[in-house]
Amino acid sequence: MIYLLLLFEFFKIGLFAIGGGLVTVPFLFDLAEKYDWFTASELTDMIAISESTPGPIGVNMATFAGFKSAGIMGAIVATFGLVLPSVIIIIWVARLMQKYSGNARTHAILEGIRPAVLALILFAGLQVARIALNGSLEILMFAALLSMMRLWKQSPVLYLGLAAVLGIALKL
Repeated sequence: MIYLLLLFEFFKIGLFAIGGGLVTVPFLFDLAEKYDWFTASELTDMIAISESTPGPIGVNMATFAGFKSAGIMGAIVATFGLVLPSVIIIIWVARLMQKYSGNARTHAILEGIRPAVLALILFAGLQVARIALNGSLEILMFAALLSMMRLWKQSPVLYLGLAAVLGIALKL
């Protein structure tokens, strides 16, 4: 039963998370409230791990959530559930695009999806910030690192490493 539930829930996420891995975050927060598979705090850890490991963020998060809830088979089922809608839609859209590639209405529909994707990503960022920035020290560190990123355009890896070292040193 858990496997069917994982497949169904992650299929829904894969179906509606248009725009990339971070768009899955609001849906995962809903899962954290709905099931006892993982907590919201564990979800922020999943996001950090998924951001820093190779591969698509959404797939990494689905794999981790599936593993956390039902072991290796759960990881496989959740990942499959997340990816399956994309495969189906890509095949379907590719056929339609061949047929309607010059249609202005098709172009308008694709342009209309952009604001929704932006809203989902913004919502995900605010959810993560609400959990991660729960004290003055965290807020100060965030503001300092954000300012440094704006002033000195260096590799994001440098700032991730710096944040990790500061987090460990300050026991955040």
